[in-house]
Amino acid sequence: MREARVLIVEDDQALSEVLLYNLQQAGYRVATAPEGQQALHLAETFRPDLILLDLMLPLVDGIEVCRRLRSRPQTRDVLILMLTAKADEADQLRGFSAGADDYVTKPFSVQVLQQRVAALLRRGRGTSQADETVECYDVLVDRVRFRATAGGEPLNLTRSEFRILDALIRQPGRVFTRAELIDAALGSDSMVLERTIDVHIRSLRAKLGPYATRIETVRGVGYRFAEPEPADLSAEMAGNE
Repeated sequence: MREARVLIVEDDQALSEVLLYNLQQAGYRVATAPEGQQALHLAETFRPDLILLDLMLPLVDGIEVCRRLRSRPQTRDVLILMLTAKADEADQLRGFSAGADDYVTKPFSVQVLQQRVAALLRRGRGTSQADETVECYDVLVDRVRFRATAGGEPLNLTRSEFRILDALIRQPGRVFTRAELIDAALGSDSMVLERTIDVHIRSLRAKLGPYATRIETVRGVGYRFAEPEPADLSAEMAGNE
């Protein structure tokens, strides 16, 4: 397996150099960019597995860089770990809404950051081939191909949205708490707000279009994928005979 590639997007030169040194020592292949435009170019030429993306950047800020990365086929699946001095809940929600996979607030320990990088990369590669495809109510999730469709139309999902949908659709009718969906989508070692899941669910529903109602809100608890009605189950069994 090739060494993982990490792109550091940070305008603080001293911090960028510290991160560069420590990540290289940890065995990663690393590139750096001091501003957003250069980061977008390197994301397509260096082809990183993970991007450490500062929120406050010159020229193009981190939120806009994140949105552009998610909108381009070449970079839509890259892991994005946001770095910011802002600890406000609204800023975290903005970052996750733009497509970030995880979030670290400055100041942080370099060792802790390395652990978060390693955990995020493990989750990115840790797709199981068991029960690779599941379909319910014309919504299909394929783990191995990292593909989801609704009514036969492909869904352009972020990695976190894909994992939330995958968790919900595999146990229709079961209510997942927000904490459980954080574990499913981001990993139990992620330090994020439970409201982050609400942002992902809103985005996921928007992409599902007419199938959005299949994801049901259970007030005060969390979310579930609609359980098939008996008539639907009977039709499915008849089709398999």
